[in-house]
Amino acid sequence: MTAETPPLVLDIDGTLTDGSGRLDPRAFEYLPEWDAPLVLATGKAFPYPVSLCHYLGIDLRVIAENGGVVLADDEVSYQGDPERAADAAADFEDRGGDLGWPAFDAINEWRETEIATNVSADLELLQSVADAYDLEVFDTGYAYHLKTPGVEKGVGLRAVANTLDIDPEAFVAVGDSVNDVSMFEVAGRSFAVANADDDARAAADTVVEESYFDGTAAVLDSL
Repeated sequence: MTAETPPLVLDIDGTLTDGSGRLDPRAFEYLPEWDAPLVLATGKAFPYPVSLCHYLGIDLRVIAENGGVVLADDEVSYQGDPERAADAAADFEDRGGDLGWPAFDAINEWRETEIATNVSADLELLQSVADAYDLEVFDTGYAYHLKTPGVEKGVGLRAVANTLDIDPEAFVAVGDSVNDVSMFEVAGRSFAVANADDDARAAADTVVEESYFDGTAAVLDSL
């Protein structure tokens, strides 16, 4: 890090994790020491990144649910239409669809602005229901997200930057998936780790040689 350490926005899965999906323990070394605002951005439900911030010992600054929920400096904002997503998910199940999660659905239990299904879900049926409710189905590679069109991580990053009174282009973004593309477009500099999908790789300013947290660590070491 230099005297002009840039603010960061970091994806979690595939970016702060290892190849098995576990949080890389080096995150506990790198992130608390970062001398600038740091934002965690994820498609996961709101409590997940909040809890991760707590255990990392960093300020609560998160973009959750692909931009659906944003928290920065004790200000929470919501995007999209959660009731419409919930109604559509219920309709999907009424039509014989299966969200694909265990009986206790920890994926959606605390989700506030969208519904996520397993990638094993009937995509054709899900898309048909989404169209009926004027929603979109977003495939992150980890799940199908049934959400309000236009709600994305990039919108969340602009909201965080506004709260922090920081130019969004001052941020450095690191990610690995198609849901990071909008975040890459808003941030001033963007990096995709080597395990990133084609969309993220095409959108990033730089694709690093290392995968998972090895790639993220390489980016942070270079800044």
